[in-house]
Amino acid sequence: MDSAELLDQLLKVTDTMSTDMQGYLHQYGLSTVRAHVLWVLHNSGASRQRDLAVALGCTPRHVTTLVDELIANGHVTRSPHPDDRRAVLVELTPQATALLGEMAAARVQLASDLFGHLSVSQRSELGDRLADLQLRISTLIEEQF
Repeated sequence: MDSAELLDQLLKVTDTMSTDMQGYLHQYGLSTVRAHVLWVLHNSGASRQRDLAVALGCTPRHVTTLVDELIANGHVTRSPHPDDRRAVLVELTPQATALLGEMAAARVQLASDLFGHLSVSQRSELGDRLADLQLRISTLIEEQF
């Protein structure tokens, strides 16, 4: 397989994974960006919107829109910050916490379905090659800017 064919195969894999993830998230009223907000909150706990913007690499205004959408779907709440009356905290609802538990279990199952047939050494080799590929892609992107 030549380099162009490898790239085509990689694009097929990423497109298939992306389509599957978008469909999975859509059933919960989520986009990939909204799901990312939930994972950040899951990992960091209640956060100021300003801190979410930094963690997500986006503007505070965009975070406001995302949080409004997540509130409308019952995934997060806003509450006054206990130490800074100008700030609000965004936190997961119990519904979102349960959903993230389901998503984590689905992730483990998908990983098993995709890679469970590989030996430990094959998974290690694949992981190394994917890490190298990701680094190469990042380097090429950085060189463009």
